[in-house]
Amino acid sequence: MASLGEQIADTKLVKGTVYSLVGLASWPGLNMVNKTEIRGMEHLRNLPKSNVLFVSNHQTYFADVITFLHIFCARNWGRTNRLGLPFYLLWPFTRVKFIAAEETMKSNLLSRLFALAGAISVKRTWRAEGRDVQRNRDENDTRRIDEALRRNWVITFPQGTTKPFAPGRKGTAHIIRNNRPIVVPVVINGYWRAFDKKGLRFKKKGSTLSVTFKEPLAIDYDAPADTIIEQVMDAIEQSKQFMLRGKHHLMNALDK
Repeated sequence: MASLGEQIADTKLVKGTVYSLVGLASWPGLNMVNKTEIRGMEHLRNLPKSNVLFVSNHQTYFADVITFLHIFCARNWGRTNRLGLPFYLLWPFTRVKFIAAEETMKSNLLSRLFALAGAISVKRTWRAEGRDVQRNRDENDTRRIDEALRRNWVITFPQGTTKPFAPGRKGTAHIIRNNRPIVVPVVINGYWRAFDKKGLRFKKKGSTLSVTFKEPLAIDYDAPADTIIEQVMDAIEQSKQFMLRGKHHLMNALDK
């Protein structure tokens, strides 16, 4: 059960205030310093307000998630494939959680503040403090994710890293098998070019940031975890077949 502090942090007042502050600070970087192109917002129209899992590739620690929060708030105000002026921050859509590494969300004061926007901080099972590790999933983390899906939309990055074409983690497949959510794939690009790894500093201004929402996946929830994660990785265009045709590594090297 959530502590009193966690319950207070999860109120619309607290989350809405954080959304507004983070949103106003980040909007110029998404729409003036750079350009955000959005596709597929029509796939968000008829979604229920709970048990929806967004699966996406990952390019920065924070800029990706911040953009999603902008888009969800804009969608709640009837916008389609655009953000426009951020009037939507006056009454933001706050029924959103995002899964993030515990060490990332506790790294500094700013990340701790952003955690109030709806972070579900989990312990990585394969990496900690810059070292490779092997440990079992924390059942408490699993429980908190399950609870979040019962009341919210949840964003997860199956690769658990900003490295392109890294393998998907089976934890995402277990979340899908356990909760049977609507699974919406998202493909993002341009963030690795525009921002530093944390997504808080500009690296190349004038970049195009693209976010594409695809149709919800038709998933066999009883399929093996390997089959489900393979389907997810194909949908977010991070599987081997996309690596063979992508130019991300070459372009990234040229930009450095």
